[in-house]
Amino acid sequence: MMNQKKSSESILVFTFLISIFLLCSCRKEKEPDPEISIQDGSQIRSVNENSVKFYVVMSKVSANIITADYSFTNGTAVSPGDFTAISGTLTIPANETLITILVPIKADPLNTRQPNLQFTVELSNPIFCTIKTAKAKGTIITEDGSYLPTDSAGYRTPLTYPGYTLTWSDEFSGTSLDESVWSREFGNGSSGWGNNELEYYTGGPRNILVTNGNLVIEARIETIENFNYTSARLITQGKKTFKFGRIDIRAKLPVGKGIWPALWMLGSNISTSGWPACGEIDIMELIGTYPTRVTGTMHWKGTNGGDATIGGNYYLQAGDFSQLFHVFSIVWTQDKLKWYIDDKLYLSGSSSDTGNAYYPFNADQFLIFNVAVGGNWPGTPDLTTTFPQRMFVDYIRVFQ
Repeated sequence: MMNQKKSSESILVFTFLISIFLLCSCRKEKEPDPEISIQDGSQIRSVNENSVKFYVVMSKVSANIITADYSFTNGTAVSPGDFTAISGTLTIPANETLITILVPIKADPLNTRQPNLQFTVELSNPIFCTIKTAKAKGTIITEDGSYLPTDSAGYRTPLTYPGYTLTWSDEFSGTSLDESVWSREFGNGSSGWGNNELEYYTGGPRNILVTNGNLVIEARIETIENFNYTSARLITQGKKTFKFGRIDIRAKLPVGKGIWPALWMLGSNISTSGWPACGEIDIMELIGTYPTRVTGTMHWKGTNGGDATIGGNYYLQAGDFSQLFHVFSIVWTQDKLKWYIDDKLYLSGSSSDTGNAYYPFNADQFLIFNVAVGGNWPGTPDLTTTFPQRMFVDYIRVFQ
């Protein structure tokens, strides 16, 4: 009986151990499958065909061969005009953690500047893996293209006037800036060029473009040296100066809260006399909050030593200054200035307006073209302000 009892106890113990083993085996978690993720890709569009590269990465190596399908969805980039959308299956070999998907993008012989184009690639149907990040954005970078067409409609002025000779012009008919005439200014000046402006001026092709018969000055949202906007400012100082005659500038202007395009002049003696003693002639300024209004002004040093001005506004009767080209002109003679828009006189100034102060406008001045962002006068851009903002200049002509 004793041996029989011991045998029964042994069987019970064995059975108990087997049960514990099976229970532990059942509770042991299965090793999870690796995760795969697809990363965003981008590529600059150029005159040659290229590809956007997407990286698909695994969270860990696997002894299995990993596969997943991929497909495409159009966005602002549309297949087949912008890219080639061919769905397929990707395969990641055993013990590898990375593979790429190459998506061909179409060439643009003109290298057209436009908003960047985007499309989506998506993973599905994973085998021996799970998908952590299923979608990625493909970006075809076109915002820095060298060709930018615009509607040329609007007012034009002639190449000849009675009693005048065309002494100089820039028709911006090439593909690069005339460096013998124009210089690029850089940075934010002293206290935002004296106006607490918010832009950083660069000399690069992102902000200065000569294309399709126009000079383009472009303001963008981008950060340089703690400034959140970039733009451009061109001057003829030390290269080309002017005194008297008729100056015509055909331009199409940017508008919007905080945008401040200007076509203007400063006295060539500014480095010795300072401002405003050197004199300033604002051929055109537009405050973007008022898209139908431009302002002409002359500045001089008043008898109290400060800035003295006279100015006037011109208002469009229909549309705004971003929709069509207009011609901004001054007729500048000894002791007198007149401002015109599309050959309509709207402001006059003369030496009699300066009173007992020195009248500085019988001396040489140089040109400045710029698009400022923010500042004391236009204020700060807000959510209604779109970027990029562009000023197109078709020509400047000087008759004497």
